[in-house]
Amino acid sequence: MIRQRTIKSLTRAVGVGVHSGQKVELTLRPAPPDTGIVFRRVDLPVPVDIPVNVQAVSDTRMATTISPGGDPGAPKVQTIEHLLSACAGLGLDNLCVDITAEEVPVLDGSAASFVFLLQSAGIELQGAPKHFLRVRKAVEIREGEGANLKWARLEPFHGYKLAFQIEFGHPALDATGQRVEFDFADGQYKRDIARARTFGFTKDVEMMRARGLGLGGSMDNVIVVDEYRVLNSEGLRYDDEFVKHKILDAIGDLHVLGRPLLASYVAFRSGHALNNRLLRALLADASAYEIVTFERNADAPRGFAELAPAW
Repeated sequence: MIRQRTIKSLTRAVGVGVHSGQKVELTLRPAPPDTGIVFRRVDLPVPVDIPVNVQAVSDTRMATTISPGGDPGAPKVQTIEHLLSACAGLGLDNLCVDITAEEVPVLDGSAASFVFLLQSAGIELQGAPKHFLRVRKAVEIREGEGANLKWARLEPFHGYKLAFQIEFGHPALDATGQRVEFDFADGQYKRDIARARTFGFTKDVEMMRARGLGLGGSMDNVIVVDEYRVLNSEGLRYDDEFVKHKILDAIGDLHVLGRPLLASYVAFRSGHALNNRLLRALLADASAYEIVTFERNADAPRGFAELAPAW
């Protein structure tokens, strides 16, 4: 049986929110089977639980934000995608996340620190079957035309793979890989994807900060790009780090389903908003998906039965 997973012991991290600039502490705790991933705002007079699901997504500008029932006026947690990406990469189903502010800390701008934290706590197999959401027919969302075109699609596939293509028309980004495909059956998430950092452009800094965004961003947690080049002295971690970060984000955005996907995801210039619209379109068509378990490991797609190796 492919079993659900949580962590063995609690673990903590302290950092700043990339947009809010606020100091924040995370405490990651084991959770019982069928709990899912639940954020708890422990800084409020009465703590508020926010279970992760598609309907909880209340904002997708610059990051994925959730609130109870998707109410934009309710307590929220923003920038959840890197932590969720790490959870998906390690196959974690159940986790309680205590948080002392409204934004998940950016740490180094990638998912690698979250992977390290989770693996340091240990991964525990639980006595309940893992429930997969298997896509049965293609679902696609398209937006814009010509140079503004972007799209994302989910297709049936016995496994989980993602392909992403970027197109920024920028010399620094154009000089790197523009398309990446990652298959969970063959690739190693923490080696191939987790270290890819978020990126931003100097031309956007003033606009973002005027909107109260990017206040915690620095070259310690963001790849900073001016009109021509990458400004970080250490350069890039991957030759195709920009598009790999878009894959990392997509893995996190899709993990708000609350279940691991069995699907092929293909996208061109997609982002948080389009990814969430894609999931809502999928769930709106009951014939487009089914929930499955695997009693025999041999029946599951390759790579899903094994625990990821520790660091």
